[in-house]
Amino acid sequence: MQIAITGATGQLGRLVVEKLKEKTSSEHIVALVRSPQKAADLGVEAREADYNKLETLHRALASINTLLLISGSEVGQRAVQHQNVIDAAKQAGVKRIVYTSILHADTSSISLAEEHRATEAALKNSGIPYTILRNSWYTENYTGSIPGALAGGAFMGSAGEGKISSATRLDFAEAAVAVLTTEGHEGKTYELAGDEAYTLSELAAEVSRQTGTTIPYKNLSETDYAAALTGFGLPEGLAQAIAGWDAAASEGNLFDDSHQLSALLNRPTTPLSVAVADALQSNAKAE
Repeated sequence: MQIAITGATGQLGRLVVEKLKEKTSSEHIVALVRSPQKAADLGVEAREADYNKLETLHRALASINTLLLISGSEVGQRAVQHQNVIDAAKQAGVKRIVYTSILHADTSSISLAEEHRATEAALKNSGIPYTILRNSWYTENYTGSIPGALAGGAFMGSAGEGKISSATRLDFAEAAVAVLTTEGHEGKTYELAGDEAYTLSELAAEVSRQTGTTIPYKNLSETDYAAALTGFGLPEGLAQAIAGWDAAASEGNLFDDSHQLSALLNRPTTPLSVAVADALQSNAKAE
């Protein structure tokens, strides 16, 4: 059985390949990437697969039984790109597609959800057996801001006291591998989120506890947070998007307490304290 992973050289994709090699032979794994040369270190077959070049998708999906469609990174183009992959998969005779969506895609007000809703609909209309993994935010989205917060003396955001049920990339990667390598997931949609929900104030408190330095959380309006991010050098569109996602978090869009992720993992999700400790250790090594 051939299992293919799109975006296999991305941060999530690499973890999926790594964990999948622990469950099945490397010869059964195919990395689908724009530049096969960049996948040479993965230790599996790599095939060119460009979402915008249909001929590459048709070649790449030949002989594939199961496809993990990791959502693309080009916001605004993903619905069309994902449709291209789904169409090529159908033509190639792919037997199952597993797709990484966003938490509560059907009801979320996060701007990213629209493209995920479109892709979910395309999957359901394709006739190909599917499983939808609605992933919450990566904890790394927040722990990646720790160096800046330490340098600036505060965390900033516009999430208010919204509870965030994030999980680490490794948690999500292992859940994807569990679905790819076990039976009973066809037609199911999983809401995947961390067991432990926290506010950004609580994140700041955890960083303060572990560093011995008081790092408060400074809550800003969505407009002011976007302006601050622009001031730090982010493109205006990206800054507005990030501030908007934070504002959506304040409304509960990143909260889930169903524990479906830990059920798939057959273990608790990575605690915030561990994720913060790992981030601080990585930051120390980089300095």
